[in-house]
Amino acid sequence: MKITAPEEYGLRCLLQLARAPQHQVVRVKDVAAKEGLSSAYVEKLLRLLSRAGLVHSLRGIKGGYMLNRPSSAITLGEVVRALGTVQTTDHICHQFTGNEAACVHFTSCGIRSVWSGLTTYIQNFLDQTSLSSLLEDEYVVAERLSKRFAA
Repeated sequence: MKITAPEEYGLRCLLQLARAPQHQVVRVKDVAAKEGLSSAYVEKLLRLLSRAGLVHSLRGIKGGYMLNRPSSAITLGEVVRALGTVQTTDHICHQFTGNEAACVHFTSCGIRSVWSGLTTYIQNFLDQTSLSSLLEDEYVVAERLSKRFAA
């Protein structure tokens, strides 16, 4: 799976909103400064997240953005889908699917099934990982994830 720049930076912007006290509006320029991004780019990302119902914008001099739901109720899967297209493996062997004459491995190949299963695993993993689970130190997050993989 390939994570695009909008997905990565959009997630980082959401984490900035998640770190703010609940119902506190965060200004675009503050998010941009903390993430080293332009205000225009942050605004673009937050508009996409707003259209997906993940954040709410407030206009005016005290305007900005805030999460629409608690960070524990927002999944990484939602974020990735809001900011781009989920990269799947459907394109692998696509030109051969169902075409026995074109693929020499048609009857004895399980590659598509492996890639499809991997895509499903990644999407499920993202859908089961909340935004709030990323708010702790990297070491704590890595430790928690390693326990998930060990299970």
